[in-house]
Amino acid sequence: MRSFTWPSMLRFVLVRNDGDGSQATEFYRSNRDVMDAGSNVAWPQRYNEDELSALQHAMNLRLRDEAAFFAEYQNEPIIESVGEEMLTSDAIAAKTNGHLRNVIPQVCNHLTMFIDVQQKVLFWMLCGWEENFTGYIVDYGTWPEQKRDYYTLRDIRSTISRAAPGAGLEGQIYAGLDILTAEKLAATYHRDDGAEMRIDRCLIDANWGQSTDVVYQFCRQSQHAGLLLPSHGRYVGASSIPFSEYRRKRGDRVGLHWRIPNTVGKRQVRHALIDTNYWKTFVHARLSVAMGDPGCLSLFGRDDKTHRLLADHLTAEYRVKSQAQGRTVDEWKLRATRPDNHWLDCLVGCAVGASIQGVSLPGVESRTSQSRPRLKLSSVQRTTRN
Repeated sequence: MRSFTWPSMLRFVLVRNDGDGSQATEFYRSNRDVMDAGSNVAWPQRYNEDELSALQHAMNLRLRDEAAFFAEYQNEPIIESVGEEMLTSDAIAAKTNGHLRNVIPQVCNHLTMFIDVQQKVLFWMLCGWEENFTGYIVDYGTWPEQKRDYYTLRDIRSTISRAAPGAGLEGQIYAGLDILTAEKLAATYHRDDGAEMRIDRCLIDANWGQSTDVVYQFCRQSQHAGLLLPSHGRYVGASSIPFSEYRRKRGDRVGLHWRIPNTVGKRQVRHALIDTNYWKTFVHARLSVAMGDPGCLSLFGRDDKTHRLLADHLTAEYRVKSQAQGRTVDEWKLRATRPDNHWLDCLVGCAVGASIQGVSLPGVESRTSQSRPRLKLSSVQRTTRN
């Protein structure tokens, strides 16, 4: 068996988000001829009552535990090829700076936040930044709070649906975003020199299809609308068109592998598009910088055990260098054994938020710009006469 079916992927997504997989099965039923094309199944009768074929059963086994599937069912254990200079979980968890949680280092001038939207829970992170991209993970967590040191998205107990009963899916997400941002964006934070600071920018993940519209609605209606920005991660591989080659339109804002397109349409809310491959490499490079050097990224506290779960999220992906069309790009892949990467997404979002606010790494072109206004003939004639 060498095939892969989209219905099984849909089933995996639905089950992970409290669904039962029936919608994916119906999709498979309607498109089975196309989905089964090219498959070679050794035992056609091997499937469960809620499945339509042995191929669907095999793919569901694969998506439930990919490492076990290849080792036990295919007799081909996964060997993950880790990119060069990849950090370990232990190394990241141990990179603590001694600052108390939620206390901002004196050298920070910017605070950024990112919220990763899942159906069960909202993951969030708060980071402080110096002007040269020296960064500090100040705080992170979930809403609702889990009150456990270690957990996965699959076994989360305290969910949005339980915290906001009586509402539908969109209403639950809206309520969660409202409570979380009211707590964090309205708060006053203190630097260790006593100065007061507030969050400059908060990006919210709007990629998940079932939450996209409600995220835009919330960002438009929130009392903190001026700080909020929906964001969409884009997988820009070696064969993709790089952000630098996109045709810039009037009113677009363009930065370091991110852009904020001019908005025309029903949502009427500006949003950020992010080259996630570039920014995952960027934040891992910051984590690799030695303590005390410019551009270093570190974690609050002194106890590495505090950050064991965070470190697993930050190392849930590995990079593979790919070449195409004269470009060499780090393409990031999710490890089969570590399905949760949500705080990695949060760290990327916080770094992009800092770049939007003007933070830049010395030697790296990061100036933001907008498209030039069109010149009118009358203006040119007046300039010529003068």
